[in-house]
Amino acid sequence: MPAYIVLTREHTHDNEEMKRYSEKAKAAREGHDPQPLAFYGDFEVLEGSAMEGAVILRFPDMTAARAWYASPAYQEARKHRFQGADYRVFLVDGIEEA
Repeated sequence: MPAYIVLTREHTHDNEEMKRYSEKAKAAREGHDPQPLAFYGDFEVLEGSAMEGAVILRFPDMTAARAWYASPAYQEARKHRFQGADYRVFLVDGIEEA
């Protein structure tokens, strides 16, 4: 069953750190092959807190999603995200396609 990691950027503090994060996060996808379903495209907040952008990554299952997030390469990238911006990140189990 597919699983999704959703990242919402709420506020950027340091653009240079976000550039480093972007470079390292892209490299961290290698070998994990997440399918990007949304990647900082146009958006509209209908309810809840304001945000600057969002990413939705599809993985084959929760185990694969957790493996990417916990990978040493992504953990290294994540350090720069923490320094560069405030995010909300969550993992959600998908449903089987009909």
